[in-house]
Amino acid sequence: MKEVLLKQLFEELYAAGNEAAVDLVVEKHPDIFIQENWSPYGDDENYFGVIENQQASPIPALVEKLTNSIDAVLMKKCFELKIDPKSSEAPKSMDEAITLFYPNNNWDLRQLQRKQAENIQILADGRKDETSLIIFDDGEGQHPENFDKTFLSLLKGNKTEIHFVQGKFNMGGSGALVFCGKSRYQLIGSKRFDNSGNFGFTLIRRHKRTQQEQQIKRHTWYEYFRIEGEIPSFPIEELDLNLYNRKFKTGTIIKLYSYRMKGITDISRDLNLSLNEYLFEPALPVFTIEKEERYPKTPQMQRELYGLKRRLEKQSETYLDSEWNFSETYLHETMGAVKVTAYIFKSRIEDKNAKETKTAIRREFFKNNMSVMYSLNGQVQASESTVFISQALDFQLLKDHILLHVDCSKMNPEFRDELFMASRDRLKDGDESKELKTLLIKNLTKGKLAELYKFRKDNLSLEGENTNDLLKEMAQSLSINKELMSLIQQTFKLNTPKKEKSKQEQIHKKEDAKEKDETPFNPKRFPSAFKIKVSSDGTPMIKVPINGEKLVKFETDVENQYFDRIDEPGDLQISILNSRENETTGGDRAGMPKDAGELMNIIKSSPDKGIIKIFFNPNKEVKVGDTYEVKATLTNPGNDLEQFFMVKIVDAEQPKSPTPKETNEEPSGLPPYILVYKEARDGAKSFDDLEENNISMDYPNIMHPQIENDKLDKIFINMDSSVLKSYKSRYRAEKQLLMADKKYITSVYFHTLMLYAITKQKKYTFSKSENGENVPSDLTEYLKDIFESHYSSFLLSFGMGELMQSLD
Repeated sequence: MKEVLLKQLFEELYAAGNEAAVDLVVEKHPDIFIQENWSPYGDDENYFGVIENQQASPIPALVEKLTNSIDAVLMKKCFELKIDPKSSEAPKSMDEAITLFYPNNNWDLRQLQRKQAENIQILADGRKDETSLIIFDDGEGQHPENFDKTFLSLLKGNKTEIHFVQGKFNMGGSGALVFCGKSRYQLIGSKRFDNSGNFGFTLIRRHKRTQQEQQIKRHTWYEYFRIEGEIPSFPIEELDLNLYNRKFKTGTIIKLYSYRMKGITDISRDLNLSLNEYLFEPALPVFTIEKEERYPKTPQMQRELYGLKRRLEKQSETYLDSEWNFSETYLHETMGAVKVTAYIFKSRIEDKNAKETKTAIRREFFKNNMSVMYSLNGQVQASESTVFISQALDFQLLKDHILLHVDCSKMNPEFRDELFMASRDRLKDGDESKELKTLLIKNLTKGKLAELYKFRKDNLSLEGENTNDLLKEMAQSLSINKELMSLIQQTFKLNTPKKEKSKQEQIHKKEDAKEKDETPFNPKRFPSAFKIKVSSDGTPMIKVPINGEKLVKFETDVENQYFDRIDEPGDLQISILNSRENETTGGDRAGMPKDAGELMNIIKSSPDKGIIKIFFNPNKEVKVGDTYEVKATLTNPGNDLEQFFMVKIVDAEQPKSPTPKETNEEPSGLPPYILVYKEARDGAKSFDDLEENNISMDYPNIMHPQIENDKLDKIFINMDSSVLKSYKSRYRAEKQLLMADKKYITSVYFHTLMLYAITKQKKYTFSKSENGENVPSDLTEYLKDIFESHYSSFLLSFGMGELMQSLD
């Protein structure tokens, strides 16, 4: 076929705005698109299952395309420097590759970032209601004769020996196919970076089975277009493909027709936000570009995409409660190094109330409902929803205001390989993922995150707790069935609650603690001081019990974000210089230096107002009497700061004598109730007060049970609920209205206790159906839903005679 006709065919396919338009091109050339010119993707019809069972949603599948583009650009740079990507001279990591290939990069400057982003572009095409996507990269490109080994292959593993790229098994190119309309059309065009050879192209689709094939074959397959066994190609100098600020000369162009992305409209804005989450810290910036014909009123058609980490840092003053942000690095004997960074969001931003703030935060940073992100080389490999925060960590009040980033880039490869699925969108359900989650839960439920939770909980509890005569009468005077009373008594201690400190006493105590803690601290961008906080005349000796852990603190003057900022970050490095054999054997020769993580599990915290904490926990390799000389290095450009100290393994700590305990654990006391109104008032909370602490309350809501450590801690009762307003509308006299309030409070409070007690005694677990799938739920949501399902209206109208009589 003549090259000019092949060029025309490519241009017709590229101009098609959706899959229906591609169908028209195929139908227009029946002599070209004959079945003999279609070959199975990967040269195997059975790869259908591999392609169909990759990413479960369209955005992660699209991320794989961008990952391939980043890899291609880095590979091009490597070839241009005449380095074999598989050789020992090649970079051993993506970070090394960026340092080597871009020695003078300063992409955090807007102008330079935009220029670099032109090398990888995502462009919108087609109608607004049926978007097609174009992906361009100015990378290595491929010769037409190599398409079958690269773009069109599966499970070949042709990148497994290249350490500075993300892709491995050539699966990234196929994961997006399942979201390309019904026909699964995808166009690929490419030319080698050195300008050698022709520009080649092919079209991929899902095979349409004939009636005879449907009877013979159980499933269809994916296939790609070639003419007489060869990828169609033609020579080019350049092509005008409507790219931003450039013509196509070399690299790769891919078009995904009728790409199904629910909730994504404006590509430059909506898709940018979603991709930023999955590309937490990409090696290279990317452009997302909208088409003016689609959204002529869009104020910004092109936006750079450079990862969620940079967005968080750039907008930290607006959205983040930076005083509480922190990171911890765990050096673990089996896992290797795991770094966890916690980003804490504000309860209020600018002139927004708490509810508007939460909505804005979720829209900007949680479009994909990822509250915990597990990443490798900056790309998210798996995630957890808010359920991990509220249930695994038991921080219900913080679930919508925390983002945890778990960096697995420096994990032991053997452990990491058992952690992630090949599709890179979820954790494997195995021992490794359970071990990692256990480590996270153990360390995050103590320390700074626990302090934050207590701070917000205390702030919520400062006012409005009603432990008045009504509650006491309920506890002591209710004439109800003995079996029901027994059930209540098994769950709650029915006695007079302890006297609460007055509101004024609590305020004074809080202010006194604040004044005591407010020691002036003037942080520096780079540290000039670093000193171990141990009293010692010579080299400090730290004694670590064989069965426990030891905390060591260091004083410094560097800012809190030093380990986690993007621009010129620092690090704290721990190394073992030498060791002596077990002193009980009389050995005193120096041992070989070892990595600190091989001998002890270590937790390193980020600076917090001038203090850096390190926890040492010996592993099974060490023995009592072993002594190590340890060096702690706080990195600093041109002038690292060092501290030397000795660590000695000592006998196990003797467990403290347990406090005598009664055989039967005493139930907790009755929880107080807190009245809540739309607007703030004395002795009560407002809707906004609760929203600040991640509790949603509005007119349809009746109550919110705050459950802490599996116990009913408080009951928030909505005094501006639609149910109460409707019930009170029949009364006019002040005494009647007061009695209605009293009946409402009593009904909601008492029946919450009953429902809670029953569900706890029966040990129910909860889930509910959403979009046809069962998703985990909890007792808090269950009780709230019960009251909002006409139950409270029923309580106010029926069955309260005996209760009201006993209270009168």
